Amino acid sequence: MKKLSWIVLILIISVSCQRSVTRISPDTQIDLSGRWNDSDSRMVAEKMINELFTSERFKEYSQENGKKPTIIVGIIKNKTSEHIDAANYIKKFEMAIYNSNFADLVESDEFRDKLRQERAEQQDFADPATMARWGKETGADVMLFGEMTSETDTYNKKRVVNYITTLFLTDIETNKRVWYGQHEIKKFVKN
Repeated sequence: MKKLSWIVLILIISVSCQRSVTRISPDTQIDLSGRWNDSDSRMVAEKMINELFTSERFKEYSQENGKKPTIIVGIIKNKTSEHIDAANYIKKFEMAIYNSNFADLVESDEFRDKLRQERAEQQDFADPATMARWGKETGADVMLFGEMTSETDTYNKKRVVNYITTLFLTDIETNKRVWYGQHEIKKFVKN
């Protein structure tokens, strides 16, 4: 009888501890820990790129050059105390730029090097009628780069974290800053 009671107890505990997984829309905003997450990355990227393209400075730059600018996204440094996947964050900015139709986007150095390697191999192995030619890359007019910082204030079981993303859009030829933007997200977490 005692053995049966233990088995029933173990079964009850194991059933109550089972994990449940539910598929949800990627657009659903969920904040479990109060740390930086995918919703924050998407929201900041979309908001800041919208601010960039609607700014008077960017419009003036586009008009002065008489064409849609070509942008390369450089490094966005993570200076917060949290691990934030910078590559994923940068991809959110690239996607917002690409989908905007206000600027053209060229590949970052990592992917550009892979394309150049493929182009070099085509010179030896591809049909000359179909191989990609050298010297046809589109050069970027401006580079978007920046940094992300955070400030944390804690007391007892409460924490406020302020995430600040600062971006710079700079003309590659002149080093002239075309646009300067900043966006903050503040989170209040109670444990």
